[in-house]
Amino acid sequence: MKAVKHFCTITKHKILVMKECFRVGLYRQGLLHDLSKYSWTEFRVGCRYYQGTRSPNNAEREDRGYSSAWLHHKGRNKHHYEYWLDYSLDGSGTLTGMKMPVRYVAEMFLDRIAASKVYKGASYKDSDPLDYYRNGKAAGLMHPETRELLEKLLLMLAEEGEEKTYRYIREVVLGKKQPDL
Repeated sequence: MKAVKHFCTITKHKILVMKECFRVGLYRQGLLHDLSKYSWTEFRVGCRYYQGTRSPNNAEREDRGYSSAWLHHKGRNKHHYEYWLDYSLDGSGTLTGMKMPVRYVAEMFLDRIAASKVYKGASYKDSDPLDYYRNGKAAGLMHPETRELLEKLLLMLAEEGEEKTYRYIREVVLGKKQPDL
């Protein structure tokens, strides 16, 4: 039964991200979003640790000390800032965030909205993705320009809603003007 529920959860999330990507003109990314979640490496972990209220990767991490599914996922999906971690060019040998192309920052933003909608359900508010981000530790690992854009979009969503934020992404961030009808 967990397998069916996990499949339904990841499919609901994928469809939500696809719809949101289509709204801003990211058609290819919408179609290809999170396909690795259906791979055996990620899917079996999702089934085993499925809870329905949060990512199974967190439960696997708590149980095993790491998440094999997450390590697989982040290395194959460019909309995760962790995909863009590399050694610093300053010679220090430390890992640092590289600047993400804006199309992947937009997908990361939409991914956070969809995850919040899936896990929050009817109680979802436009401020939820920002709250989730603020409770995380991501900011220190992201490239400053990537972090600045993501935070701007999350704040705009919380304060001004989806329509205005999506229009801004489409027209300003991605530079895709809608044709006059």
